[in-house]
Amino acid sequence: MNILAWIVLGLIAGAIAKAIYPGSQGGGILGTMLLGIIGAFVGGTVATLLSTGQLAFTATTLSIPGILVAILGAILAIFIWQSLTHRRSI
Repeated sequence: MNILAWIVLGLIAGAIAKAIYPGSQGGGILGTMLLGIIGAFVGGTVATLLSTGQLAFTATTLSIPGILVAILGAILAIFIWQSLTHRRSI
């Protein structure tokens, strides 16, 4: 996939994932784009693992199912990031 398609996929998936996930994630346009691109890799890898049973680092394409998988991957990436960086005081 060319770089322009990655940017478009990143913006779409990152913006939708940030809108769906509760709380404030911060970032900006570059953070949103990076989140969407990471989501495409995370979602593509999980989808490949679930469908074939093999762990292969793949990314989704710029299509409707690809965007949906990238959104789910971006939500998972937000969850993991917040779990690692936000500490709760007891």
